This record gives sequence, C-alpha cells and structure tokens, in this order.
Amino acid sequence: MEKRSIAIDGPSGAGKSTLARMTAKKYGLIYVDTGALYRSVGLYMLHHDVASKDEARIVKLLPKISIEMRYDEESLQHMFLNGADVTDKIRIPEASIYASDVSALKPVRAFLLSMQKEMAVKYDVIMDGRDIGTVVLPNAGLKIFLTAQPEIRARRRYKELLEKRIDTTYEDVLRDILYRDKNDSERSAAPLKAADDAILVDTTDIGLDECLQIICALAEERLGL
Repeated sequence: MEKRSIAIDGPSGAGKSTLARMTAKKYGLIYVDTGALYRSVGLYMLHHDVASKDEARIVKLLPKISIEMRYDEESLQHMFLNGADVTDKIRIPEASIYASDVSALKPVRAFLLSMQKEMAVKYDVIMDGRDIGTVVLPNAGLKIFLTAQPEIRARRRYKELLEKRIDTTYEDVLRDILYRDKNDSERSAAPLKAADDAILVDTTDIGLDECLQIICALAEERLGL
C-alpha cells in the first residue's frame, strides 16, 4: 500500500514544527522535522570550530557524522548526533545560523536527502522543512506553504526558546530569522519557495487552533485521514 505524505514548507518560525507534530499525533503519522537534520550537521561543525560556510572542511567531515531520529512513547522526535541526544542543543541561535548556512551546500543536502526519502517510503509521514514539496516529496498528497510576518515569527520562536530555558533575546531571534529568510530564499541549492501545487496558509493573524483546523480539514479532504 502506498504511504501517505504531507509536506509543509515555509520560513523559520512559521509554526511548521508545532503544527506538524499536532497533526501527526491526531492522525497517527510519523513526524519528520527535516530542519533538525541540518541543525545537527551545523551543531557538529560548530562544536568542531568549522566555519559555517567552509564547504571544503564541512564536506571532509560529513563521513564522520551519524544522525538518528528516534521517537519516544509519545511519538516525539529526538535527534541523536553520533550517539548523543542533541534535541535541545540544536535549537540554540548559533545552531540556527549554522543550519541555514550548511543547508545551502549541495553536498550536505545530498548527504541528508536519502534519509528523508527513506522515511516517506517506510511510513505515513508529515514532513516539514524548506524544500519538502519541491524536492524531497514532490509527489506528496498534500503540500502546504506556511508563513507569517517576520516579527510575529520571531515573537513565537522567542517564547518557545524561553519555555525551554534557552538564554537568548527577542532581538537575537529576529536577527536570526531575517538572516535565515534571506539565506534560505537566495541559495542556489533547493531555495525556499512554495511548490506550484502547495496551499498557502498565512498564520500572521490566526491562532494555533484555527491553523490546525485548516490543516486537518485539508488532510482529511486530500488524503482521507
């Protein structure tokens, strides 16, 4: 039986991860946070004092990286980098910058692409990222492009980081989001953009529950969930 898949793309802080997790829980899907893969690669380079745009050194170190996605009893995704749980560490602002920079490198994208595609072959998935509907899952049964104004996204991300007791400021988070928006949309390798058949959902003026209702209605209509 062919597996069902939902692709959610959009800029940093649009609510992709939160909404994807909630949708996955409601319908029993496997949630795949692809951004966490790039964050893990970025964190490895950060910890090894490799500049985030030093492609030659990054490519040389890729074979030394082992990344695993594991799921707990509540189906929450945990990221393991060379055997260590880095689920929270990859969320620090420095890791965000590194994630954006390394994701612009074609060898890094190729290194992680097969892992993402294999997940969709094995499981019914909801996957979020920057190029899911355009590159990773071009045949997904439902594609959504989730967005919101940068200041709104920064406020939401800042609140989320505070709840996780990660020390940062709103200004730093907004700077990070603006940097990632520019970097992700202008890179040559799989730039951030909506797939031609993606449905645009702007969350600037709507709450989480209303946005979840929209996504669930689309999932039920398109995939029969």
